Formats: sequence, structure tokens, C-alpha cells
Amino acid sequence: MGRYINPFTDWGFKRLFGQEFSKDLLINFLNDLFEGEFQIKDVTFKDKEQPGDTNDLRGCIFDIYCVTDDDKHFIVEMQNRWVPFFVNRSIYYASKAFVAQRKKFDEAGVRTAVLYQFVPVYVVCIMNFMPREHEVTKFRTDVALREKSSDSMFSDKLRFIYLSLPFFDKSEEECETGFEKWIYVLKYMEVLERLPFTAQKKIFNHLAKLADVRCLSSEEQEKYDESIKAVDDYYSGLYGSYVEGEEKGIAKGIAKEKLDTAYRLLSMGLSEAQVSTATELPLEEIQKMRK
Repeated sequence: MGRYINPFTDWGFKRLFGQEFSKDLLINFLNDLFEGEFQIKDVTFKDKEQPGDTNDLRGCIFDIYCVTDDDKHFIVEMQNRWVPFFVNRSIYYASKAFVAQRKKFDEAGVRTAVLYQFVPVYVVCIMNFMPREHEVTKFRTDVALREKSSDSMFSDKLRFIYLSLPFFDKSEEECETGFEKWIYVLKYMEVLERLPFTAQKKIFNHLAKLADVRCLSSEEQEKYDESIKAVDDYYSGLYGSYVEGEEKGIAKGIAKEKLDTAYRLLSMGLSEAQVSTATELPLEEIQKMRK
């Protein structure tokens, strides 16, 4: 086991970015991500579970859902493996957070008019896998609502940022911005013996303390181990499915080869019994082929 936790386990990610005691890490990460655009001073964590509007509609559970001091809504998702329609899922999550802003009742419980005065919703997706879809083809994909012909901002109410880590290939020496240093540390944290950049980014000292497995309590260690086991079980199941599929594919290929051979031997004039003996196929099956 390495010195630092794996930040891409569910428990590890939420420990580093989804708790009150670590929200300074989340604030610093987001500020480096949006450097030059705005500065977040504080965040308030919201309920991560968004139920469906009715019993027959599906809800969703965010990894991290917070509101900034200037009322921007942030959904931060960590995806450790490829799943179909991941981009569509992120759009659905944003839509849930967007629609949830409607005020249907006031504090006294009286129904109020629905005013479409929405605040911005930002979805930040950290993708620790190589995408198979064409929407994401580089490390950072930044999507906003823009007017097509002029590329000017049409609305700032929805924005999606996809960070595909396999495309990030900078070395420690090549990392210049605070955001690049964040990505480097997160990507390689599990194998590092020390966290780099602590002299330039003081926040990394707090990160190092929270990520150090030696600083975990016995209860925290147990939860982390369970999170690691969940990842291992997934990949074990994935490998098992691959092996099973490969075996079935080989068996199917052998069966087809035998059938092709049987057809050739029959066309050459061999008897059904001879073809059955040569291919080890049942005589009944050879007789059906003759018909």
C-alpha cells in the first residue's frame, strides 16, 4: 500500500473534496480550475441526493453538490471507469439541479409563481478513463451555451467541464499553473512518496495530511479498505467477463470451422459417416447439412 490514499475511490474522493473539514481543498481546486474568471470564497454543501419529481421518475445522487458564496451551483463528479452515455448523464444531473431551483412555495407554505430567475449551474466531471465517445477528445473540454455564428456567450446558466485524465501527460517539471499541479498530484497520488509543489501551494500540506494513510483512524481505514475492495471487485468481475467472452468466442470459432470443413468434405463426395468421423460432429447434424 502506498503512502497516500487513492483519490479516485468513492471514499477517497469524498474525503478530500466532499467534507466540511476539507472544503478548503475543493475551493482551491475550483479557483485554480476557473482562474481568471471568478474567485470562490466559501462553499456550502447541499444534499447530494435529488429525488424524482414523482415516484415513477428516477432521481440522482451527486458525488459533490455545493453552492458558492455568490450563489453558483457546482456539481463535481468523479468517474473512475467508462460507462455508456456519460456525457448524457452529466447533462441530466445539471438539469436536475437547474429545475430544483424553482420556488413553488414560500416560507409560509403558500404556492408562489415560478420565476425563471435561475443561478448558474456548473458541472465538473473528472474522468479517470479514456473516453470511447467522440464528445471528449482532449484533456479539458469546456462546454457553454453560445451563439453559433459569433461564438458569443448566449447564457451563463449552464456550463460543463470534462477533465479526461488519460490525456494529461505533463511531467512534474512541466506543470506551471496551479491547476496543472492539482491534476498531476491527483493523477499520481497513489504512487507518490511525497507530494510535490508544497512549497508553491501551501494548500497541498493540508492535502498531504488528509491523504496520508498513516493519519487515518481505524474506522476511516476500514471504510477506505472497503472502497478499495469495491474497485478491485469491479475489475475482477470485468476480467472474468472478458475471459468468459473470449472462451465463448473461441468455442464459437471452432464450431464454425468444423461446420465449414464438413461442408467442404461433403462437396468432395465423402460419406456422411466419414465426415462425422473427420469433424467429430454428430452424424445427425451432418445429415441435416446434406438436406
